[in-house]
Amino acid sequence: MSTADDLVARTARRQHAHAIMTALRELRVQLSLLNHQVGGHVELKDIDLDCFELISREGPVSPTALARRAGLHPATMTGVLDRLERGGWVTRERDATDRRAVAVHAVRGRSTELMRLYGGLGRAIEELCAGRDEGELALVADFLRHATRAGRLATDTLAADRAGG
Repeated sequence: MSTADDLVARTARRQHAHAIMTALRELRVQLSLLNHQVGGHVELKDIDLDCFELISREGPVSPTALARRAGLHPATMTGVLDRLERGGWVTRERDATDRRAVAVHAVRGRSTELMRLYGGLGRAIEELCAGRDEGELALVADFLRHATRAGRLATDTLAADRAGG
């Protein structure tokens, strides 16, 4: 391959990468707007919904670990957890061996309510997937997993920079 061909290939690759980043930013905005609507239906603030999702996926978790993961000040996390607990979304349980330690648990069954509200998106994604073969779906799923990992790393790096270390 010639140098000119290399340049054309690199330019095309950069253009594709730029198109992917643009599409991901557009998706982020649209999902944020959807999350805001879902939160409004269940009377949760956007950050409350985010924290409930983290607890559901990664919990049980300590309030301190959740605050760190969500990038929130511990006092802010207390307010979030108070709202989630009042709404019946989470419980805070003391550790049996260390009464100072608290674990936050998602209340079983509450995710079902959210799944119903996200149903329109789920159906649309299923329709999109129906038009793709198994190899394409595997490629997209793999790409999204890696993009999520990259986002988590970028988040952790910014959080560490902000914390001064």
